[in-house]
Amino acid sequence: MRSRREYPEHPLVGVGGFVHREGKVLLIRRKFEPNKGRWAPPGGLLEVGEDPEEAARREVREELGLEVEVEGLLQVANEVIKDEEGRIKFHFVLIDYLMRPLGEKITLNEESDGFDWFEPSAVEGLNTTANTKLITRRYVEVMKERRKP
Repeated sequence: MRSRREYPEHPLVGVGGFVHREGKVLLIRRKFEPNKGRWAPPGGLLEVGEDPEEAARREVREELGLEVEVEGLLQVANEVIKDEEGRIKFHFVLIDYLMRPLGEKITLNEESDGFDWFEPSAVEGLNTTANTKLITRRYVEVMKERRKP
């Protein structure tokens, strides 16, 4: 039986938390498809009836055991992954929120096999998705705007 995520009938809505502190960003290494082995922000699917911002906060809590403060919407993006035959295997509309951690301790759940804090410039060289690189560039822009007088 295939996952409801694979070969969907319509795009699925994903939510994520782009957690940052002291100029670094927190990424997890995905244990399962899609994007197995790649670094990405914590996140998952929006549940029926759920507010996207609350869902992103929930996903961070579930994946990292971390409470966060949501600072605002960072990006909405489209991610389409095709199989070898060119068929759409995954299609997500991704809603990512900028977040600040309210604690230090991180406890990973079974969905990832690692985490780390990265300088934004290091993300370009990581095994990650184009969307993770895009959202990191957006984060850098937002932080520059915040520093302007």
